[in-house]
Amino acid sequence: MSGRLGVLTDEVSDRYEEALDWAAEMGLSHVEVRVVDGRNVAELSDERALEIGRQAEARGLFISAVASPLFKCALDPSRTVASGDTFGQKEESADAHHKKLARVIELAKLLGTHRIRIFSFWREEYPQLHTGEIVGHLRKAARVASQEGVLLLLENEPSCNGGVAEEVAALVRSVGSPALLALWDPGNEAYAGREAYPSGYASVKGLVGHVHLKDAYVGHDGKGRCVPLGAGTVKVIAQLRTLAADGYKGLYTIETHYIPEDGSRMTGTRITLEALKALVKEV
Repeated sequence: MSGRLGVLTDEVSDRYEEALDWAAEMGLSHVEVRVVDGRNVAELSDERALEIGRQAEARGLFISAVASPLFKCALDPSRTVASGDTFGQKEESADAHHKKLARVIELAKLLGTHRIRIFSFWREEYPQLHTGEIVGHLRKAARVASQEGVLLLLENEPSCNGGVAEEVAALVRSVGSPALLALWDPGNEAYAGREAYPSGYASVKGLVGHVHLKDAYVGHDGKGRCVPLGAGTVKVIAQLRTLAADGYKGLYTIETHYIPEDGSRMTGTRITLEALKALVKEV
């Protein structure tokens, strides 16, 4: 994992440069950007994008991916759907998100990365009834990505139609484009009450283009809770060993979502990183 581990900056601090300083101090190699100084990455100007790229580089870091909110929206606003965190973005139409894709691609290039995280639209009551529509939109996005030389990473996100690994795998296979791969987040799988490893991973095996690291469990009240790596239901050591054995050469990004009682995001992320380092020694 040496040289391949990074963090989402706003999991550390709202202040971008503070997050960069922390990442460099912790010996990480890259950062993923989602919210920068309170502003969603999709809203950055050209000048600001270039600046935050330079700020990362000055600390020996590189920007690994744009953690965009693309396609966190309703397929049809007349239907009742789930919703989730958009990190400051207002609700917009699917067409607006396709237009936003072009801008996010521009920003990714300015930031020096070709990886863009996307989603699969707010979860329908019966997602299987809308598979064709979802795949059509993702295929359209993948065509644009292929033309522009960027890679779209579809995350398993419980509030979206690709909520768990088997759903994301089915969507990626249906799109059938090398410009669309899975962003595997075992912690999200556990948060949704599913077995992340081996079952979840078995679904996305061979389709993984990027990995987010978090851990979680579902409490007696039926609610998911994020915890430091190794403290939830994700079999972290076995998962990391299998990724390595399967030849995964991509990056890992810490996205802990864990904030200790009376603590901060930085503290929670530090605890998670320390737990990961202890686990990696066993791999």
